[in-house]
Amino acid sequence: MKKYIAMAVCLMSLVLCGAEKVRLWEKDAPLAKGQRDIDIPALEVFLPENAGKKTPAVVICPGGAYYGLAYVHEGVNYAKFLNGHGIAGLVLKYRTGGAKNGSYRYPAPQMDAHRAIRFVRANAEKWNIDPQKVGIMGSSAGGHLTAMTAVKNDAGDPEAADPVEKFSSRPDFFVLCYAQTSMDKRYGKCCGSRRNLLGDDESRIREVAAYAHVSKNTPPGFIWHTWADQMVPVRNALDMANAMEEHGVPYSLHIYRNGKHGLGLGNLKNTHLWSKELIFWLSEIGILR
Repeated sequence: MKKYIAMAVCLMSLVLCGAEKVRLWEKDAPLAKGQRDIDIPALEVFLPENAGKKTPAVVICPGGAYYGLAYVHEGVNYAKFLNGHGIAGLVLKYRTGGAKNGSYRYPAPQMDAHRAIRFVRANAEKWNIDPQKVGIMGSSAGGHLTAMTAVKNDAGDPEAADPVEKFSSRPDFFVLCYAQTSMDKRYGKCCGSRRNLLGDDESRIREVAAYAHVSKNTPPGFIWHTWADQMVPVRNALDMANAMEEHGVPYSLHIYRNGKHGLGLGNLKNTHLWSKELIFWLSEIGILR
């Protein structure tokens, strides 16, 4: 009897969660080192309830220093928050550099993020998503992946044999949460992320400095950080905002005095002010109406 009750509870939790997990490539992902779970990039799809019209969507990149993923804290919690505002949240399980996670280096995480954006657009009809309102957000190292996706992307390949690859990987907007926007040595405490992303290859540090690759094609961004963050200095946010200002790209910058690194939504029952300002900004730029 207990077995059947447990099964019923499990099934009910899946119904309440409404989440679907999908792998991004039907076969092995590019640069895959095997067929283990850690080798398979995937999306967990959280859709808002009772959505009468096509909804915006956000691909969510959890942080974790490119070693692992803060999957619930900076992934699932964000998705459920967005659902409450009529936005689809899709949590990205991207490949990372931790030894137990496959030691994946750049550009493998970037490939996963690009594929995720394309994949959402390819499945927009299935998930009732507006393919012209697909954004990306991330925290800490996941914010770095987000920033890199915002500044380095493409329009898709109309001749591709894989139908997903025909779609653009350019997000329509992006959100940075206490994000790294480079792997520069002047940000000493970020060196763990740098090693996990690049290994010993320091020749690519400039290549992964997101702020250095901002262009007029970069989508609008919402950037927030805290002055008190000692792990990822606030200079990361300022560098990105300054680069966007230089290229005439709209942005919304929020620097709060207090809050340690990894703050996330803060108190889930009374979320941090940034979350409320994000919803206002999404309305301001026409993503929410």
